[in-house]
Amino acid sequence: MSVKRISVGALGTNCYIYRDEATGRCAVIDPGDFDDTLKNAIEKYGCDKFDYILLTHCHFDHVAGVSRVRELTGAKICIFLLDAPGLRDMYVNLSAPFTGRGEVYPKPDVEFKDREKFSVGQTEFTVMHTPGHTVGSCCFIADGIIFSGDTLFYRSAGRTDFPGGDVSELRRSLKRLADLEGDYQVYPGHEDTTTLEYERRYNIYM
Repeated sequence: MSVKRISVGALGTNCYIYRDEATGRCAVIDPGDFDDTLKNAIEKYGCDKFDYILLTHCHFDHVAGVSRVRELTGAKICIFLLDAPGLRDMYVNLSAPFTGRGEVYPKPDVEFKDREKFSVGQTEFTVMHTPGHTVGSCCFIADGIIFSGDTLFYRSAGRTDFPGGDVSELRRSLKRLADLEGDYQVYPGHEDTTTLEYERRYNIYM
């Protein structure tokens, strides 16, 4: 497998391209904007190789590029079912308060449930519902990797003061991640990558 990180948008969101090396099939995770860097990376991998646009939650800085990515690739937009309505609500997705221009985003093609599985090529992912930052925040977990969105960061965790945020839920979500067996490479929605074992040891929120 390979993971390419591209920083997009004014808030420096980590957008990822995941590629299953055995088959060449790909997914985009959290396209918070669409620029030439992302466009060129997708085209390099092959536009017809992309199966999914995976959204860890509905906030604008993680989803603003979905329409352009879907136009380019034809990939399916996927989000956890509880955050799907937020794509159409400019206050829940924070585009109105943060940018001054409310935006609504396309309805998803797939609404995930907790523990649902899907495959990118030969790589099987599991959806873990991790509420707290939003009601429908989720992580995408495969063998040895976690795309954690704004649930878990390097020595930090997601904010809970936005609509749908809940500090108690976030604590439960972080415990659920901590209780996973073994170690994982963690790819968060902002800032640096980390590992689950490092966060177990040094993250005060976990």
